[in-house]
Amino acid sequence: MGFDPVLEAKKIEKEIISWRRDFHMYPELKYKEERTSKIVEEHLREWGYRIKRVGTGIIADIGEGEKTIALRADMDALPIQEENDVPYKSRVPGKMHACGHDAHTAMLLGAGKIIPEHIDEFNGRVRLVFQPAEEGGNGALKMIEGGALEGVDAIFGFHVWMNLPSGVIGIRDGPFLAGAGIFSGKLIGKGGHGASPHETKDPVPALAELILAYQTIVSRNIKPLETGVVSVTSVHAGTAFNVIPETAEFKGTFRFFKPEIGELIKKRMDEIAKGTAIAHNLEYELKIDELTPPTINDSKMAGFARKVAEKYGLKYCEVPPTMGAEDFSFYLQMVPGAFLALGIRNEEKGIIYPHHHPKFDVDEDVLYLGTAMEVALALEFLK
Repeated sequence: MGFDPVLEAKKIEKEIISWRRDFHMYPELKYKEERTSKIVEEHLREWGYRIKRVGTGIIADIGEGEKTIALRADMDALPIQEENDVPYKSRVPGKMHACGHDAHTAMLLGAGKIIPEHIDEFNGRVRLVFQPAEEGGNGALKMIEGGALEGVDAIFGFHVWMNLPSGVIGIRDGPFLAGAGIFSGKLIGKGGHGASPHETKDPVPALAELILAYQTIVSRNIKPLETGVVSVTSVHAGTAFNVIPETAEFKGTFRFFKPEIGELIKKRMDEIAKGTAIAHNLEYELKIDELTPPTINDSKMAGFARKVAEKYGLKYCEVPPTMGAEDFSFYLQMVPGAFLALGIRNEEKGIIYPHHHPKFDVDEDVLYLGTAMEVALALEFLK
């Protein structure tokens, strides 16, 4: 009796890499993961899973019992032109798996193959969640609406991680990734000739002031030991050198770990926009949307993950928090769990480029370790 998830994953290492390369060559953007999900579903059906489709997402169950553990992978790619010169380079112009979701899908598919072969040793139900649209589409919410968390006692997810050495699993208690929001706004004045500014209501210098004032939201409103980010990332005003435009537009993102910090940022952004508009005799518009809440790992589940890694001889470390965001946060708001990282940085292989970079790649030689950890988490949780 008993099996070693690490040895089992090592046995199918080439298959995991092959799946990853196939998904990499045919990337699909959010909510368009038709080919990817079809391949995943065909395999899972063949291996005996009970399947529920949620659009391009898949909920797959196997096993019976009182306890249920869910394991999640995201499947969507990004609108980026790949610059890697590799045999498995994206064959779809302008689309690329630049965040490792191809690896996540392949790793969980590997776990999906191993678990049925040893299902008698799982004292409960394993649910695999293959999710669409993590990249700005909040696909997690669609999967939750579709029943992904019904009856689930714990959930775990993995993300390949460029900031960790290859093969090391990153585990963190509490806040791991930030909450994220987007904003867009407009200062509205009166246009005119650049030589006669007194006859206009110029929104351009006002926008310059607003952008600088936004930089003080974090530095002068949030406690120095707390964390927040406000970044104005797009500015547009005017088209001609001698015309003062009527409007000046801007957009950007804000990040936070604590909901009250997010609320403070939103409040100050609106107050500054309003005050700037009044000071310059302008009108203003401002739209603020929260995309995702912070990803906060349950400390007990993070501790459980450490014990599992130790038991099976998997290297792990504490991973620092990041201001990036993940819609895995929605699952963690409803069910205890943890979002884990798998280090893929390998300088010898030139795998050094950040997520969302045209030359992003993963160290395929360690993907089986992600599969092994997923199987081990399920096995140990259902004991």
